[in-house]
Amino acid sequence: MAEDYKGIDLYTWATPNGRKVSIMLEELELPYRVIPVDITKGDQLDPAFVAFSPNNKIPAIIDHETGAKMMESGAILMYLANKTGKLMAAMGPEYWKQMEWLMFQMGHIGPMLGQTHHFVKFNPGKAPYAEERYSKENARLYQVLEDRLKERDFIVRDYSIVDIATWPWISRYEFQQMDLNNYPRLKDWYIRIANRPAVQKGYAVPQDLSVPIPD
Repeated sequence: MAEDYKGIDLYTWATPNGRKVSIMLEELELPYRVIPVDITKGDQLDPAFVAFSPNNKIPAIIDHETGAKMMESGAILMYLANKTGKLMAAMGPEYWKQMEWLMFQMGHIGPMLGQTHHFVKFNPGKAPYAEERYSKENARLYQVLEDRLKERDFIVRDYSIVDIATWPWISRYEFQQMDLNNYPRLKDWYIRIANRPAVQKGYAVPQDLSVPIPD
């Protein structure tokens, strides 16, 4: 790697959390290089990766302009927004509303829908109680977003890191066995974001995959 490189190294894989950051980088038009971390082969346990991502999870970044080394997708989104002054409000009421809904994604949408993937998609029939529990919670969280999107195009007024953080998890509606037609406002929001060129480019990192579009 050239020593004078001032862009960002993105360590990632084709997961919702990984896609948050690649989409953000595409939206901000920041220069970045992709370093795939194949979590199916245990690449995330490599000591060189763990040295700056101690929770051995993707995504993580190294910003060669500032020297910052960061893990945790929500924190990375905030860092990139602060670095550029884009896609996150200045300190004030709207900022705190964004933080409220970003924490909703980090604390509920991500962890709970991730459990649906684990039990419903990848281990069906092994734990009926868990399948029922997380499927119901999945539906409840979709309804929270459906209600939130009443009379608004985005989760917090304008398109922001909140939408970027949330959208990749909804993009796995098929993993979750969810029908977006049952949530028309959420479906409209999903498609509105899916049509953004930066989202389509970011979704294809690090694997060349097309954004799923519901019928």
